Amino acid sequence: EVQLVESGGGLVQPGGSLRLSCAASGFTFSSHSMRWVRQAPGKGLEWVSGINSAGDTTYYADSVKGRFTISRDNAKNTLYLQLNSIKTEDTAMYHCANYGSYWGQGTQVTISS
Repeated sequence: EVQLVESGGGLVQPGGSLRLSCAASGFTFSSHSMRWVRQAPGKGLEWVSGINSAGDTTYYADSVKGRFTISRDNAKNTLYLQLNSIKTEDTAMYHCANYGSYWGQGTQVTISS
């Protein structure tokens, strides 16, 4: 059974940092490009960042470029998203996914002073 389990979300002040993790199982994680997608309250899905299977090529939405860093550890079957200089507009449910049908349930990130 394919599973993607996100963790690391929480309540953080503007300007703070968080590190999200996504533990993968049930498929060959190291063969898949992966991404982070978020959904803010009342809004649609927004692609945030992507990474190739080897972890040496990364992509970012303009809204997070320079503040977020995606990475992966294929030995641990884990995807990461480091959030720095967090803004109130980063409040959302963050999901990890491959570029197909594998999705996690998400971890909530809430920015509030």
